[in-house]
Amino acid sequence: MVPPSVSYLGRLAPSPTGHLHLGHARTFWLAAERARLADGVLLLRNDDLDAIRFRLDFVAAMFEDLRWLGFTWREPVITQSSRLPAYRAALAKLHAAGLIFPCTRSRRDVLEAISAPHEHAAVPAPDDEPVYPPQFRPPPDAPLPPLGEKITVNWRFRVPDGEEITFHDARFGPQRAVAGRDFGDFLVWRKDDVPSYQMSCAVDDAELGITEVVRGADLIKSTFRQLLLIRALGHAAPAYYHAPLMLDDQGQRLAKRHDSLSLRTLRAQGVTPAEIIAKFAAETT
Repeated sequence: MVPPSVSYLGRLAPSPTGHLHLGHARTFWLAAERARLADGVLLLRNDDLDAIRFRLDFVAAMFEDLRWLGFTWREPVITQSSRLPAYRAALAKLHAAGLIFPCTRSRRDVLEAISAPHEHAAVPAPDDEPVYPPQFRPPPDAPLPPLGEKITVNWRFRVPDGEEITFHDARFGPQRAVAGRDFGDFLVWRKDDVPSYQMSCAVDDAELGITEVVRGADLIKSTFRQLLLIRALGHAAPAYYHAPLMLDDQGQRLAKRHDSLSLRTLRAQGVTPAEIIAKFAAETT
């Protein structure tokens, strides 16, 4: 939780699935600036649950790049893979409340259902979770199978259909979404027995006492999902600041495939941390 002497607790939450680029650096700089202006502190969270893309050398590079840019944080570093018992306890709480259900449908099943004739759900962006078809849901009074010691099936959170979820974003202002229309029942635990991004992020931000989450604008829709989880788990929600995404010369948002704009490449080209920070500061004035 937030130490009594700290009124603002933010976090940096890089994922070691590639090298950090300018877009990451700008978001992290904004998080650091907001913490500094609030006389607060930052935690560093290593989001290392992506077993397919995770690499130890990316972890080492992440620490090196963050320190090179001058970022500091309160120790110890939080590593998500060491917090699996906390996520499992949260899952058990949702299960006991009847707020989740097992799902054997694939993403392909979902996409085919929402693209079928007479279906009007929007086809999602490639990196967003499609709206889960309500016909795939079990009835609300259907008995839930036990979670079991090892989970081998996906579990989804049953969203409150028709409820308007709102929050005020410190950058973009009032945000609203309707559950069941703008987003549907979403994954909280995967069949490979790890929590989803929505679950791990919501549990961490709530249990660690984060007072403001600073992250990219591409995660605004995720915020609605995480607010539902935080409420269901009985926690107070943090404040949110979603930073505009940084784009490349073709107008595409930066991604880890943009190696020419990775911090490692820029450093090798002789670009200094001061030059990078000055660029960020000029963009926000």
